[in-house]
Amino acid sequence: MNNTGKHSIQFVILGTLLILLFLVNIALGSVLIPIKAIIQIILGDDTVKKAWQYIILDYRIPKALAAIMTGSGLAVAGLMMQTLFKNPLAGPFVLGISSGASLGVAFFILGGSALGLSAFVAPNGWGTILAASLGSFAVLSIVLLVASRVRDAMALLIIGLMFGSLTAAVVSILAYFSPAEELQRYMFWSFGSLGDISWEALGILSLCYFIGIILAFSVTKSLNSLLLGDHYAQTLGVSLQKSRFIILIATSILAGSLTAFVGPIAFVGLAVPHLIRQWFTASNHWTLMPACVLGGAVLMLFCDTLAQMPLFQFTLPINAITSIIGAPIVIWLLIRKKKLLF
Repeated sequence: MNNTGKHSIQFVILGTLLILLFLVNIALGSVLIPIKAIIQIILGDDTVKKAWQYIILDYRIPKALAAIMTGSGLAVAGLMMQTLFKNPLAGPFVLGISSGASLGVAFFILGGSALGLSAFVAPNGWGTILAASLGSFAVLSIVLLVASRVRDAMALLIIGLMFGSLTAAVVSILAYFSPAEELQRYMFWSFGSLGDISWEALGILSLCYFIGIILAFSVTKSLNSLLLGDHYAQTLGVSLQKSRFIILIATSILAGSLTAFVGPIAFVGLAVPHLIRQWFTASNHWTLMPACVLGGAVLMLFCDTLAQMPLFQFTLPINAITSIIGAPIVIWLLIRKKKLLF
């Protein structure tokens, strides 16, 4: 079987897993709802229990859609960063975007005590979302300014890591002067959560997500060229500065918006590109991009389903689940393959 036929089967498997996990994800929880009833609710059947309709339509479907966008968006962002920097440890947050969001939330939640002010709490979590968005945008602006002056991708990577260290230091200072209640609020945000997103918030997140994904797919040819080296890419007519700028914008939009709405989700953006490369044994981004979209969504839905299993009687932190599931798989792949595909 040639690669095209093999990849087609793999895409069908990922698509099937995505649909099955979507249904299982919205069926499980503190209230078990039959799959048949879920399908009836989705199709608009009003004869199903009103309580089930409310749970499915107002809570579980928005959460499942947020999981799909989070997993796929972070996976695509991670793939772009690993290709741009030619570094297997690069992820969607390597530019400090997540750190900027964390700093914004820290100022919002912890800054009131540190600065002698009372922290303003907006209804429905919009204050936290706005603070995270402003923090991400501030770091994005600085990164783009630096990118316009620094031509070396590795130097940009190091600068992004330094931004992360700097913001972490400021957050530590804010935390030192904050009371236990505010520290607890900040800690809960840092665990990540898919369950507090409304349809209104999901609409805004969807807009940011699709803009980021469209930008990412627009540079697929450039990403393939970068695999062969910067000089070869230039001989193919690829503008390195323009391509790098679009890649940074796409990554920042995806990572920044997702962090703002669901919190900093660890490991998905780092793990999924490696898993997809190993399974598809491909380096062509026309294959890797859509595979990461599906693979990231599948992994995130699986982790969220595991986090809310009725067996636990409570919802586990999604960040803990993504790391517990993802880290051993990648370690096993690296030991087995002994080499990363780039």
